[in-house]
Amino acid sequence: MKLYQALSYFFREAWISLARSWKVSLLAVVTIAVSLGIGGTFLLISRNLGGLVERWRGEARVVVYLRPDAGDADRADLEAKIRAAPWVTASEEKSAAAAAAQFRQIFPGLADLLEGWEEEPMPPSIEIVFDPSRADGAPFAAWTAALREHPAVGMVDDDRDWLRQLETLTTLVRGAGLILGAILLGAAIFTIASVIRLTAFLYQDEIAVMRLVGATEFYIRGPFYVEGLVQGLLGGALAVAGLSAAYAVATRRAAGTLLGAVLVPQFLSWQPLALLVLVGGAAGLTGAILSLRREKLGSVEG
Repeated sequence: MKLYQALSYFFREAWISLARSWKVSLLAVVTIAVSLGIGGTFLLISRNLGGLVERWRGEARVVVYLRPDAGDADRADLEAKIRAAPWVTASEEKSAAAAAAQFRQIFPGLADLLEGWEEEPMPPSIEIVFDPSRADGAPFAAWTAALREHPAVGMVDDDRDWLRQLETLTTLVRGAGLILGAILLGAAIFTIASVIRLTAFLYQDEIAVMRLVGATEFYIRGPFYVEGLVQGLLGGALAVAGLSAAYAVATRRAAGTLLGAVLVPQFLSWQPLALLVLVGGAAGLTGAILSLRREKLGSVEG
């Protein structure tokens, strides 16, 4: 028998088996879909967070908040130190009134917090634009530390501090997704292995006849392997469909919100989606192989 004839037989028998035991097969497919869907969700969130960090890294600033009582000489010295730094590309000084106006523009819902003050509630500041490629390392850290110690400075806000925290969060999300997805995928493999093993017992009489007429192990096991592969591929496809539908709903409901801008700005490309389907197929095939690896199917016959 030629290979394509054998494969045609394998797929035909696999689909017949899936149709006969559709309830347990559906359980295996859903288990695969849930495990891959959760893993894909964590992957989507971590990728969007990672992309957000990279975009914000290019827009990072160092904001130096000045003391209200700082003298002109101290301010001039501070500005000279800022301009002398090789990584500084631009700097802009903002008065207390300009800082308050910017706060009201960015946070209109909190504008009432600035009302009723006898003095300007926002301190004057200097916003520093720097070259990110030259901002890493000890010299930049020493420079920001020196700015904090300057007599004209009340506080220094380095955007990279909270970007590092966001990077840590992204790593934790990615790690949690991998761990949880691996655990659920293991459960899915076990479920498929159990389903395939049960199917082998249901077909034990037919298997006995096939062995009597000289069928090879590959010919006997092939339909079971294909059945596991199909279950895994269906689970992967269901996971991709569910993830796409959930993303569409989340995008529509979170449109215009900070959560939407952070977590759902972009969907996964076709490569990771195809990988999810392939992982599902590999998990199903692995479950089928593990369910039949210990013995020849002749021992299933009783």
